Amino acid sequence: MKFNQLATVVALSSIAALSHAAPIWQDFSLTGLYGKNYALPDNMDDSNNQSTITAEYTAKLKYGDFFGFVDRTDNDFSKDTYFEASPRLSLGAVSGKKLELGPIKDVLLAGTWEGGNDFNNYLYGVGFDLEIPYFQYAQLNLYRAHNDKIRNDYQLTFVYGIPFKISNEEFLVDGFLDWSNSTKDSATKPGSRSELNWTSQWKWNVGRHISPETRLYLGVEYSRWHNKYGIPGLDQNDVSALVKYHF
Repeated sequence: MKFNQLATVVALSSIAALSHAAPIWQDFSLTGLYGKNYALPDNMDDSNNQSTITAEYTAKLKYGDFFGFVDRTDNDFSKDTYFEASPRLSLGAVSGKKLELGPIKDVLLAGTWEGGNDFNNYLYGVGFDLEIPYFQYAQLNLYRAHNDKIRNDYQLTFVYGIPFKISNEEFLVDGFLDWSNSTKDSATKPGSRSELNWTSQWKWNVGRHISPETRLYLGVEYSRWHNKYGIPGLDQNDVSALVKYHF
């Protein structure tokens, strides 16, 4: 492992260790997705079928927060596993001071470990908790990425959740937007095109008709991914059927 990769792993481990505590709250969910317009590099086409099972965990901790998930995908070419683990350390909680300015409600050290069948990427940077009207939560994270397969780049990630009601029915729109810059070829790694991935879930809480505590969502996931994986011309525009249950 190169020194910069080792340093990134140590930094991520430190964030996770410092933010570790009994959770203030936590949530675990399972999601099933099925869509017919996935873009895959195997055939450079955007009309591939894919099903996905996602196990997701999130927690609010005394000194930060944690989010992680594992995807198991099955498409026309392969079955793959992909995961992300994202600890964040609150500088406001550690210092005991309010780090607020306008819509910014906290500043955090942010890290993410992305892993798949044959690669690991390590991201580190700074995060901001935002207060935006009508949003249940909003986060903005700015990362420097050390990538296994392509040249290192920078990434901006915006995460959000917007609940609303129509009559007595409860709905939730949540998701993320990832943007990364383009890079040129180096002596050791190929470059990549700038990519933009906006993935959003539109969900109806049908579970409340079973019991007030049941959170069973039905809906769709919309994925708009330009230059997927940094590959020029590989664009995805997919709507997948979704079912999601929170334990």
